[in-house]
Amino acid sequence: MSFMFNPHPYDDPTAVNKPELSDKTIHSIITGIKQSASYISNLLQKKLNGKSGAVVIALDGYIGAEWEQTVNLISQELKLQRLKITAIDFADVYKSSAELDKLFAEYLEENLEKDPVLLFGKLFKGDFEDIIDNRKYKLLKKRITEAIEGQEKEVIIVYGCGAAIKSLRSLYDFVFYFDVTPKEVILRAKKGKFANLGDTIARPVKTMLRRCYYVDFELAGHLRWDMIENDEIDYYVASNDPDNIQLIPKESFSDITSALVRYPLRCKPVYIEGVWGGHYMKSLRNLPDNMRNAAWVFDLIPLEVSIVVEAGSQLIEMPYFTFVQKEGTQLMGQDCVDKFGGYFPIRFNYDDSYHSSGNMSVQLHSSHQYNIENYGEHGRQDESYYVIATGHGAKTYLGFNEDVNPDEFIREAKKSEKEFTPIDYQKYINHVQSMPGTQVMIPAGTIHSSGRNQVVLEIGSLTVGSYTYKMYDYLRADLDGKPRPIHTYHGERELRKERKTNWVKENLVQTPWLVRSGEGWAEYIVGEHDLLYFSLRRFEFENEIRDNTNGKFHVLTLVDGEKVLIQSVDNPEHCYTSNYLDVVVVPANMGSYVVKNIGNQPVCIHKTMLKDGFTNEELFIH
Repeated sequence: MSFMFNPHPYDDPTAVNKPELSDKTIHSIITGIKQSASYISNLLQKKLNGKSGAVVIALDGYIGAEWEQTVNLISQELKLQRLKITAIDFADVYKSSAELDKLFAEYLEENLEKDPVLLFGKLFKGDFEDIIDNRKYKLLKKRITEAIEGQEKEVIIVYGCGAAIKSLRSLYDFVFYFDVTPKEVILRAKKGKFANLGDTIARPVKTMLRRCYYVDFELAGHLRWDMIENDEIDYYVASNDPDNIQLIPKESFSDITSALVRYPLRCKPVYIEGVWGGHYMKSLRNLPDNMRNAAWVFDLIPLEVSIVVEAGSQLIEMPYFTFVQKEGTQLMGQDCVDKFGGYFPIRFNYDDSYHSSGNMSVQLHSSHQYNIENYGEHGRQDESYYVIATGHGAKTYLGFNEDVNPDEFIREAKKSEKEFTPIDYQKYINHVQSMPGTQVMIPAGTIHSSGRNQVVLEIGSLTVGSYTYKMYDYLRADLDGKPRPIHTYHGERELRKERKTNWVKENLVQTPWLVRSGEGWAEYIVGEHDLLYFSLRRFEFENEIRDNTNGKFHVLTLVDGEKVLIQSVDNPEHCYTSNYLDVVVVPANMGSYVVKNIGNQPVCIHKTMLKDGFTNEELFIH
């Protein structure tokens, strides 16, 4: 798994969801920055005519949102009407940059022994109230309150991240929320379009993004969650394209998300180049020539992808996590929402080393307690690989060889990190011959690597960050020419040395076993283990197979075959046509559904679901 520091700007046009929407909802969407500003100006004038005193609005939004153009256009229109208008940047009430650095220091530790390139951090658990200067905030609140209670007609616009904090919300006539998708935020950061909260100038991009992941995104995400839960966003603004923002009234936004969650759905993937990246997915999905490779394909990393909805002739794009926050219970089931604190608890991506220059690094991931204590995370980082396609000599590395001393490997790894010496890693690390259909499970602490010349569907547990401790990376440089960081400090502490060949064979690579079957169809479990809270399964069929969500979401990936239709039994119009390697969510509320083969080949579908009756509470958020 990789942090999304380097998403390719390519927008995949294929992942479009087409729920049926009413004409009323479609026509209520205002598109374009000028049209939206005019609409807001008219709204404010009408409101002003009906009352004495000021009309006050908040333009809040996610990190990287661009409000200024909208504010300027509204101001221009209102000034033509000779109305008094005041625009207040909410960032003016933050504590100083130096005060915030002090506040966040414990969340962004600078220890190069533990973390050579300062990648990791600790999730900030506070909220916007913690980062504002009380004196400045009181002055702002006083200014707004006096204007509302006064006789002078004026418009006050408070804009910026945090403008709609709880303690101000009741003062606003309207709240607008400018959402930005995760990929777009990163691309804006790399273009220098914004700085961290409280900063006037941007830090180096990696420093800035580390702070975003652990602090800024957390603050913005929790505020958005609160506003969605309390239904306090009057207008949702899809603002990925600053010139063509889409202003969506509250009722219409609810109509769109509640329609979408009744259908099987697919997110819009994000593509990331990598030093070991291959060419299978690049070819399959017709990715641009200027992409060197697609090492990672984030098809459903819940906090990193977006979802696109067709509304008439236009497309609305929002962060997938905004949709999760809005429709969590319908999407995931109440039990899942309760157990995982409202987060979508499983993530899916492809690792593509097909016809690449080498293996993924030899690595491991951290356990529940370690993640909570060191990173303020929600739980452990478990993974699994399902092998999709292989070339000659493909291997998956997993656990230690039976007859080696893992302590010797650790000594070699530490020496290699300091002195840049090669390691005969095959001497130490056990491998499994990879064939399409091989499922391996990788509980936290297990040393592993996806070898060159294969494509794997990686399925993992919930973490906000990504905790990959590279123990050895073949002494290679990254795409930026710098040596790739090694993390033996953390790796040594979390490595499960007892996981060797025999244990791996007995526990982590299983022979599929039949769950149910009928004429021309069968469902198998391909991987389940007490340490993983999800069940890994496979449908095999000629014509169709039926299933029932029974109140918990399923994720289906067409891993062999051409094309299938995933369809609700009760509402056949609620369907999605899935192509080879599309990752599709079947929402918890769907109940009985059918998957029909609409291609010319027999079908295999990988299915992931939360395990029935899973009770290992250590793996859940408390």
